[in-house]
Amino acid sequence: MSDKEEEMVVTPWKVEGRVDYERLIEKFGTKHVTQRLRARFKEHAGYLHTQLRREIFFSHRDLDWWLDVYQRGDPVGLYTGRGPSGPVHLGHLLPWFFTQHMQEVFGAHLYFQMTDDEKFLLNDNLELDTTIGYTYSNALDLIATGLDPKKTHIFSDTNDISHIYRLSLEVAKRITFSTIRGLFGLQDSDNIGMIFFPAIQAVPCFMQSAREDRKVAVIIPAAIDQDPYWRMTRDIAEKIGYYKPAQIHSKFLPGLGPGGKMSASMPETAIFTIDPPEIATKKIMGAFTGGQPTVREQKEKGGNPGICSIYSYYFHLFEEDDSKLITLENKCRSGALTCGDCKARLAEVIGRFLLDFQAKREKAKDNLQDFFIK
Repeated sequence: MSDKEEEMVVTPWKVEGRVDYERLIEKFGTKHVTQRLRARFKEHAGYLHTQLRREIFFSHRDLDWWLDVYQRGDPVGLYTGRGPSGPVHLGHLLPWFFTQHMQEVFGAHLYFQMTDDEKFLLNDNLELDTTIGYTYSNALDLIATGLDPKKTHIFSDTNDISHIYRLSLEVAKRITFSTIRGLFGLQDSDNIGMIFFPAIQAVPCFMQSAREDRKVAVIIPAAIDQDPYWRMTRDIAEKIGYYKPAQIHSKFLPGLGPGGKMSASMPETAIFTIDPPEIATKKIMGAFTGGQPTVREQKEKGGNPGICSIYSYYFHLFEEDDSKLITLENKCRSGALTCGDCKARLAEVIGRFLLDFQAKREKAKDNLQDFFIK
């Protein structure tokens, strides 16, 4: 095993090192999102979403089955969530935008879980009132992505436990501590809340089915680090009378530093949705790139967009036109585009995005409760 491989750590609570997505598919036992599956999405949507076209959503479990259920006219649903430990950054928005797309295309109800309990249990420095507060501020960001209030059901694990607890007992009764310890690497020193929490996180896979008293095929759009929860959930789903949840996994939006995903624990490498444009610009201008040490060398030798955090932002979120993205890449490699100019352009694009998104976020305060579970 190479040093690079040894550096990669991907768990539901930690992502470190340069991520090898092919290796994760092999390790987790998932499947590639194939060209055939992308074509099926395009057939329903009328176009291919950027995150599918560029294979940002790249891996799945039972996506083909979920599409079959939809095409039969049987009910389908969506579930994803957020661990509210701080402000939302652009990396969180990546799967949320795709979830909004799926809701719009398939007309599905979305159950969105705010795991304020998990973040309290995991972090000795967070008070429960703090994580609950983040639940409601983070919900504003979610709503700003354009979700349908009539088909979106946000819930706080802590404040809305009455919607969760009965099902969580059905789940917990069928999972052993040995299973949880093996899947999540829990130690004797971990608090007992973290032993029970996976049962709470499994519940939204079955909430729509339980509330509608019929079996609903649910798919979970989320980053691949969350996969261990759903492996556990799939193992017990049929034992309590429901379908196994399907999954579609995204890659991570890199941070502004070298390697790794964007993380709120390194705020200088993350752009938050509440950042003023001038703060975002400062972070972008100090970002890691694939460029040469000097402008002269950049023009002579060109840059390497494959390792550039600035290029990755265009690729993942801020340049939907493939031909323009190719032009940008070619200019970088040829040396026709300097890193300073590329950063300045991205700063302008993200600045406009932030102002627009923050206006939508502010407007969401007027109808926040319309999106919470009833």
